[in-house]
Amino acid sequence: MPSDEPPCQSEACALQDCLNKNTYRPDACDGNLRKLYECCQRMYKTTSDKGESTACPAPEVLHRWLKNHPK
Repeated sequence: MPSDEPPCQSEACALQDCLNKNTYRPDACDGNLRKLYECCQRMYKTTSDKGESTACPAPEVLHRWLKNHPK
């Protein structure tokens, strides 16, 4: 990943591509959403929730989503 690219940007782009291809079936992109959120979780874990990325939701939102959507 290039250093000027925000963390998890490639996962966010993959999710956006999937959503564009599945306009009427966003549930088809659940796997892409999980990959993005797991990437964001790793970033927040390594930065004690202080990391920043335009690709990731706020830490509280991320933690709540992961808690409500176990594997």
